[in-house]
Amino acid sequence: MSETDIKNVRVLISGRVQGVCFRACTRDQAQILNLSGWVRNLSDGRVEALFEGPSEVIDQMLEWCKEGAPSSSVSDLEVFKEDASTSNGDTFEIRY
Repeated sequence: MSETDIKNVRVLISGRVQGVCFRACTRDQAQILNLSGWVRNLSDGRVEALFEGPSEVIDQMLEWCKEGAPSSSVSDLEVFKEDASTSNGDTFEIRY
């Protein structure tokens, strides 16, 4: 895979996304898709995540984020392209 095939995006997810296992489900889905990065809760009630991987797989992850965890309710998804790798290597983790 060439460098140009790799995409880095940061997302902000709004709605009922805290206290509903959103981070754990996001980590599980990212691991299924073999993405690297992280997910964390923000103090304003949103969830922030960084995904790094092949462009088409990132698109799949973003589609998943629109629905989210089974008991969540996503009202908005903001996506920001990141220029350089800001993940933690080959793993996906929950940050606290």
